[in-house]
Amino acid sequence: MLPDPTVPASLLAVLQLLRGCFTAPSFRTFCALVTGMIAQTGQRTVTGMLLGAGLTRFWPHDHAHSFFSRAAWNPDVLGLSLSHLVARHLVAPDGPLLVAVDDTLFKRRGKKIFGAAWQHDGAATGPTPVGRGTCFVVIGIVVDLPFLSRPVCLPVLARLWRPNSGVSKVELAAQLLTLLSAAHAGRRIDAVADAAYHGPALRDLPPTCTFTTRLPASAVLYDLAPPRTGKRGRPALKGQRLGTPKELAANATWTTVTARRYRRTVTVQVSVVTCLWYGSFHTRTLRLVLVRDPGSAKAYDLALVTTDPNATAATLIARYGARWSIEVAFEDARLIFGVGQARNRTPRAVQRAVPFGLFTYTITIVWYALHGHHPQDAADHRARAPWYTSKTEPSVADMAAKLRRVIIAARFMPARPGQPTIEEIREVQHAWATASLDHAA
Repeated sequence: MLPDPTVPASLLAVLQLLRGCFTAPSFRTFCALVTGMIAQTGQRTVTGMLLGAGLTRFWPHDHAHSFFSRAAWNPDVLGLSLSHLVARHLVAPDGPLLVAVDDTLFKRRGKKIFGAAWQHDGAATGPTPVGRGTCFVVIGIVVDLPFLSRPVCLPVLARLWRPNSGVSKVELAAQLLTLLSAAHAGRRIDAVADAAYHGPALRDLPPTCTFTTRLPASAVLYDLAPPRTGKRGRPALKGQRLGTPKELAANATWTTVTARRYRRTVTVQVSVVTCLWYGSFHTRTLRLVLVRDPGSAKAYDLALVTTDPNATAATLIARYGARWSIEVAFEDARLIFGVGQARNRTPRAVQRAVPFGLFTYTITIVWYALHGHHPQDAADHRARAPWYTSKTEPSVADMAAKLRRVIIAARFMPARPGQPTIEEIREVQHAWATASLDHAA
């Protein structure tokens, strides 16, 4: 059995909302491994999670390994339940879900690791952006938290992509978007991705799902199909050739708009064209938004194409700017939570370990938003580390550290297991800060 002090009451309140995805034994293991992954400060291998949970003397390590390789749970079902949790608590009721789509490589060594191969690595340094590992296509819900000035991406779905498997990354993304749309029936989903995500697989997305992506410079656009002439023969499916984005920008009519992107309000020039991207979206009507910074020497600085017929140019610019939050989520998940450090090799374990880690990242931020945030958190951090003079908001590292302190406090308070009060946490933090200043003096 799982010792009660291992999981704080406030964290258990969040995890209980995902209870239906597991059997009773698997749910106990799930709670322990999530707690262990957050509490562990060393390697987040499977045994490292067990060590972080403080259960190495209670459970054999095979108990933790079997959760990934043999236990009866589905990462897609867990992710969809997590998406409902995020939508219910962190998104406006009945408001659209802004969803970021991307993929990332988790480096792995060894010949027997399922799905590992040499492939593109966008985070690689050097002239050759390749690495060996497992690549996951990830979908995250982008939310605005009241205590942060930047959007945060919360991963809710992830699937392993294997080179030469016959299924492309774009097809995987389309499958996940379709799954998410079905789970949130009737709710609009606005998906956004970078220029790598385009193609025939996105033509048949559900009507409630819009898709916005960056247009490659080599893409050729066409005018809408002309009206039927009534003559014999197949009617035309596309109109005259409009050209590449650069050709369209040369003769564009520009208007000035104010948009919000990357935490700044900017004034840019835009040109909007209704068109077809016949090679990728076939006959589906699209809108091209060309963006140019004032004084730019380029024909255009950004070209966005969208299936959303109603969004303004400023909204689309802000939407694409929010896409960057998924890149931040990947970096934080690796560095702060150790996602990808689990050394699984079998197919089911490899396919589950990374989604589990990404979901733990999401659970931590949900916990902080619902139970952990205090207005003085940033000030307390400055008191402990006074060189952070400009720090005004908690980072994801701060959120994870606070939950880690709650876990430690719960573990050493057997008489009152659960989350300590805010006053208790602040007393401990104040004592640490005072001791640090006295030592420095």
